[in-house]
Amino acid sequence: MCFFYALSATAQSLANRYQLKADFAWELTAELAMPKYYVSGFDFPKMPVLTNDQPGRLQAMTWGLIPSWVKTPEQAAQIRRKTLNARAETVLEKPSFRQAIRRRRCLVPADGFYEWRAFQGKKYPYYIFLKDKAIFSFAGIWEEWVDPATGELLKTYSILTTEANPLLAKIHNLKKRMPVILPRAQERVWLADGVDEAALQSLMQPFPAELMAAYPISRLITARAVDRNSPEVQAPYVYPELAED
Repeated sequence: MCFFYALSATAQSLANRYQLKADFAWELTAELAMPKYYVSGFDFPKMPVLTNDQPGRLQAMTWGLIPSWVKTPEQAAQIRRKTLNARAETVLEKPSFRQAIRRRRCLVPADGFYEWRAFQGKKYPYYIFLKDKAIFSFAGIWEEWVDPATGELLKTYSILTTEANPLLAKIHNLKKRMPVILPRAQERVWLADGVDEAALQSLMQPFPAELMAAYPISRLITARAVDRNSPEVQAPYVYPELAED
């Protein structure tokens, strides 16, 4: 699963990372272009993505995929809570995802994400990132949905998940899942047209654990009375009981 992630990179860093032109067009407002140290899918935030139809342009899309066939705003509100993630093993079969995975794929930039480890009856939050601390891409799918009540066009996305690698299996030790992180060399393949199902499945694999790092963080991440969108949420924290493990 992946319900919480970070994108603390600046807008220019994103442009450099994805080799966008100096005069690249994008939809990001000043607020959206600011660093995000913590975002929750359950807030259905707008975040930057790169889509297969416009791979040279960052677009703001809402996390929580709404299929085009959804009939009402009420149905849309219900389904998007269940579509923050799409399982790699079933994404080609599920009605909510099967058209998007074949026709509408995207890259979801991030520089870290959060998971909880169960240990001796308690849960401990971890910050997980690449060892080189680089921006990376979750494999995503996207959709367009028109609100019949207002005529508004809403673009939404979901993040693919797969079985956990050894690092994530130890951290996310109850469900043992992780987001699909694409190797940089495979990002453009993910966005390409004409990719068959076998090739898609080969891309939706666990990222190598030896290229990743993680450490425990404080429970500031679950505090509701403070602004969690701050660098402090990512600060390492020592739990003596974990240090002994």
